[in-house]
Formats: sequence, C-alpha cells, structure tokens
Amino acid sequence: MRIAIFGAGGAGGYFGGRLAQAGEEVVFIARGEHLRAIRAHGLRVDSLKGDFVIQPAQATEDPAQVGVMDAVIVGVKTWQLPEAALAMRPLVGPGTVVVPLLNGVEAPAQLSAALGAEHVLGGLAQIISMIVGPGHIRHAGADPYIAFGEMNRSASERVERLRQAFARCAGVRVEVPPDIQAAMWSKFMFIAAFSGVGAVTRAPAGPLRSLPETRRMLEDAMREVVAVARARNIALPEEAIARQMAFIDNLPPGGTASMQRDILEGRPSELEAQNGSVMRLGQEVGVPTPIHTFLYHSLLPMELRARGKIQFG
Repeated sequence: MRIAIFGAGGAGGYFGGRLAQAGEEVVFIARGEHLRAIRAHGLRVDSLKGDFVIQPAQATEDPAQVGVMDAVIVGVKTWQLPEAALAMRPLVGPGTVVVPLLNGVEAPAQLSAALGAEHVLGGLAQIISMIVGPGHIRHAGADPYIAFGEMNRSASERVERLRQAFARCAGVRVEVPPDIQAAMWSKFMFIAAFSGVGAVTRAPAGPLRSLPETRRMLEDAMREVVAVARARNIALPEEAIARQMAFIDNLPPGGTASMQRDILEGRPSELEAQNGSVMRLGQEVGVPTPIHTFLYHSLLPMELRARGKIQFG
C-alpha cells in the first residue's frame, strides 16, 4: 500500500516506521529539523519491541509532491488538525482512506468536513512514544496498539486491507473493533483522565494509581466520560473503566501522557480536545462533569501562557 504519515511524531513516526519496515511504501509528511534529519539519516526508532532505522526514508513537507495515497494516517496534534486537513487534500483520491490517531473523539467529524465523510475512518492508538531528537522516535511504554474501522460499524474491504498491512508489522497489535466509536470513546475516557490528573498533580502513572486519592480521582473522571458518552448514544459499557484502569496499572511507573508532558514543559497542549472537550460535550447534553471542569480550569492558565495569551508576573 502507498501510505502517507501526516505528522511523524511519537505515534505517527512509530507506526509509520513499522509499516515501512514491513515493506509498505510509506511517505512521512514532516517539517523543520525533524524532516531534514529523516531525509539525511533516515528515521530512527528506539523501541521496547526492538530498535530499527528506516533508511532511506521518503519524507516531504509538501503533500502536493506526493500524489494520491491508498491511506493517510494522521498523527498531528488536535489543534493542528484544521490546517492539516486542508493540507492533506492532494493525498486524497477516490479510494483513499484517512485514519486519525488523534486523542479525543472529534477528529473524524473535522476530517469529514474538509475531505468528505466517505474517506474517513475512526481510529485510535495506544503507545507512549515521543520525538527525542530530529529524526529520532522513542517508544518508552505501553504495548503499541492501533485500531480503526468504519464509522457506521460496517465491515469493508478497505479496512481489512489496511488491517492486513499492520498485521505484517513487527511490534504492533492491530484490531478492527466491532464499534469504532465506542472504542474511541474508551480511549478518550482513559487519555482525558490520565492526562488531566497527571498534569494537575505533576505525577506519573506509578503514584497516580497507587495513592487512593488520585486513583479515585482517575476513576471518577472516567465515570464522567461514560455518562457523557451514554447521553450521546455511544455504547460505552461500565466495565470500560476497569479495563482502562488495568491498562494504567500496567504502564511503566514513570509513564506520562503527551498532554501532561506538554503542559509541564510549557508547550501548547491538547487541553481543549481532552478535558475541555469532556466539559463542553457534557454541557451539550446536560451531563455535569465536575472533575473535568476542575482539571480544565486548573490547567487553563498554563495553557494560555504557553500560547502567549497571558503572562505570569
């Protein structure tokens, strides 16, 4: 398959690298020093599942140079998606599928508005990975997992073809859930709670899950997402909380979420698409979300400072 990785960061770089390693024709859409390093030295991935280098690696900052692809894997940050959706139009032809791996649950609708709903799948990834230097990705925790599917829950040949491509990859577990929207909300429930509580407490997974107070806060934050999902007719089962808490229990003790790292290091984060989104989506259906409202309001000053909208002192 011809596959574009639009946003070759921690998740996109890892999964795109594994696809290239497996023999798929992969083009990385990147920019700046990261792009220059990939072009010059290839893409280096240090992984708990085995280190590798893709060299030479196809990489560009101009999607118009690439042409139409079979699939586009979208790995940008949530606030970058509106601009990215317009920029990826040259990659999308009649048979192209677009798979968002973004945190949150609103990416498919945003991509559909820009590219047409017929091209867009639901998707999610679970991995702790990050860019540690130009052209250099590190997978630091969690069993790399990717899932995608048709938004209407139907089976399709195009989804099966992409699943087979990922199934040929080393170091990747791939799944086509029966209900991709429920799967995305389950991931959303985990990442919004883990990111928000982690950022507010400045604590990694080990203390968060071990202290009764923060463990209860994580669970309460997840319950709010379940309530919002059900009010929006998403079939998110109660046992999803237990599954996500078990996932947190198996993370490395020092594991953190990308939003948490961004906030603590003074960078713009996905606060709006995570805790802010839970709060907003809850308000739309009349479901109170006091934990996520507290997390959002507590983290907002740091987010606004990172974006240059306010100053401290």
